[in-house]
Amino acid sequence: MAEDSKAGTRDAAGAKPGFQPFDPAAIEPYIVKDPEALTVNLARTVEQLGKAASAWLAPRESGEKVDTVAEPMVDMVKTLSKVSEYWLADPRRTLEAQTMLLGSYFTIWSRTLNRLGGQEVEDAPDPHARDKRFADEDWVKNPFFDFLRQAYFVTSDWAEKLVSDAEGLDEHTRHKAGFYVKQIASAISPTNFVTTNPQLYRETVASNGANLVRGMKMLAEDIAAGQGDLKLRQTDTSKFAIGENMALTPGKVLAQSDVCQVIQYDATTEKVLKRPLLICPPWINKFYILDLNPAKSFIKWAVDQGHTVFVISWVNPDERHAEKDWESYAREGIGFALDTIKQATGEEEVNAIGYCVGGTLLAATLALHAREGDRRIRTATLFTTQVDFTFAGDLKVFADEDQIDLIERGMKATGYLDGSKMATAFNMLRASELIWPYFVNNYLKGQDPMPFDLLYWNSDSTRMPAANHSFYLRNCYLNNNLTKGKMMLGGAPVSLKDIKIPIYNLATKEDHIAPAKSVFVGSKFFGGKVTYVMAGSGHIAGVVNPPDKNKYQYWTGGPVKGEFEDWAAKAKETPGSWWPHWHEWIKAEDNRMVPARKTGGTMNSIEEAPGSYVRVRA
Repeated sequence: MAEDSKAGTRDAAGAKPGFQPFDPAAIEPYIVKDPEALTVNLARTVEQLGKAASAWLAPRESGEKVDTVAEPMVDMVKTLSKVSEYWLADPRRTLEAQTMLLGSYFTIWSRTLNRLGGQEVEDAPDPHARDKRFADEDWVKNPFFDFLRQAYFVTSDWAEKLVSDAEGLDEHTRHKAGFYVKQIASAISPTNFVTTNPQLYRETVASNGANLVRGMKMLAEDIAAGQGDLKLRQTDTSKFAIGENMALTPGKVLAQSDVCQVIQYDATTEKVLKRPLLICPPWINKFYILDLNPAKSFIKWAVDQGHTVFVISWVNPDERHAEKDWESYAREGIGFALDTIKQATGEEEVNAIGYCVGGTLLAATLALHAREGDRRIRTATLFTTQVDFTFAGDLKVFADEDQIDLIERGMKATGYLDGSKMATAFNMLRASELIWPYFVNNYLKGQDPMPFDLLYWNSDSTRMPAANHSFYLRNCYLNNNLTKGKMMLGGAPVSLKDIKIPIYNLATKEDHIAPAKSVFVGSKFFGGKVTYVMAGSGHIAGVVNPPDKNKYQYWTGGPVKGEFEDWAAKAKETPGSWWPHWHEWIKAEDNRMVPARKTGGTMNSIEEAPGSYVRVRA
């Protein structure tokens, strides 16, 4: 048919310039051509769905897995009930809420009827025009799908407004209610169902349902792979292998403790900085995010700039590590690595980097060292690290007494938190991007995901020891003890004010895990000079940003004082990667050079990098 150019386009403000009358020929791609083939494939789909159900039921019937899904659902219902109580307590408020929603529905319905009746319709500006989920042109051109799209946004916006306008809620309850509403809205989006997504509908008709057969087969495989839980595949994992096409920077494992291996990387320059560099990554993911491949590797880049790089590779814990707590990771991780560096290089003074929760541990360890007179770490760099959790974002939704108690009871049975639980929590922060598009692509379109190294790393989850994870949740997210001077390490409280060494504190502008404002506020609690830098993009891409890619930007400004918004408004923007800026900061603190060191010095290495700890899968 002749395509109407106006119908599927929008102007810069997001307004559609007027719908043309609906062309009945547009429904042709939605008409089933071979009902018999479709019926056969639907039967095969049901068969595969039965296999998926069996894979889910089997470990539960055998007692290998006990479901705790009901308890989070109870919390969600309890939280949203408090919002409902406000609106239902007064009949006038109830009527106001109903009128607001029904009036919007009536407006959409009237426009749709006019379009179907052959009238040209002028539509209002659309604040959701750039939502990638609704990119298919039939979401606008086809009146049926356009009605669904508009009704969906009206309903989800209305539900969010009910939360924001409800009075008498404490801030944590309001935060949880808003988060739950967003999760529900993401789940019920019409893009997630065959009959309400034009692209899915057309593909199902064109293939006579073969896409659903493939999708349900993948669903059964993914539930089986998750041993009764859905292990959502986000990438083709067969295309990647650690040590073969990931984590390739040459080096050796010099030492290992119960909680970590310590890796030293081979020098590539004739001279190196006198102070070695120790990287403390998070243990909730694996360290090779900083060594994905040679083109993206911060570790390789740092080696090439003349740093003698050491990295802590955390153990993927099991029941044997149940009692390994925060102090164990501080002493048997960071402390052990510092001892190894001294033995391998003879150096007492070290530059250190901590990433995410690895940075939080590093900050707490520095406070412990300050109290004990340990001066080995002379500068500290923190990547997307929170030390104060006042503005910790949506992860605080999972950190109240009831939910932490639920997590602790689950960990008591196994000795650890399963890595998939933490991965799911992170994915839920951006469910519309990290969960549902893969659900649609895999199980409704029946397509294998594309190979992507970052998503492979994201799926390579790690477990958390029970004692360590409980300490982290209670001391950081629940009670914010680190900045209050109440975190107990070594039998006494530690204080960030005791940390007098220079700090390079890197935040990322779009971070959902360690928001830039949270990192800024935390900067004020250190006792020495803090250089706060904000990079473009998010928690991973903002950090893993090689200079030769010339992507994103970073902002630098004055001292960490006043409000974050004022600092950001006055900060200087510089295009490209922050890596060179950080390297110059390191050299400004101490630029002494020495001849390149032999990896390990006189130590005998255990194995080649990246070591065996990082290869253990959860």
